Amino acid sequence: MPNAESPADRAQDAPETSDAARRRRRAQFLRELAEARALRDRVQPRRAKAARLRHAMRMRTFRW
Repeated sequence: MPNAESPADRAQDAPETSDAARRRRRAQFLRELAEARALRDRVQPRRAKAARLRHAMRMRTFRW
């Protein structure tokens, strides 16, 4: 295998560009995730309400 360079080796060559790209991909993923959750909440309001209530109960019983 002549000159086989792994993706990790390439990431170490330019850490600032790969880090910026990773942050961009993560931001895009989080935007799409929020959009999907909002769509699910609109489509299934009863399930969304139950999830909100469960989350509120978890937060009330959580010990800091």
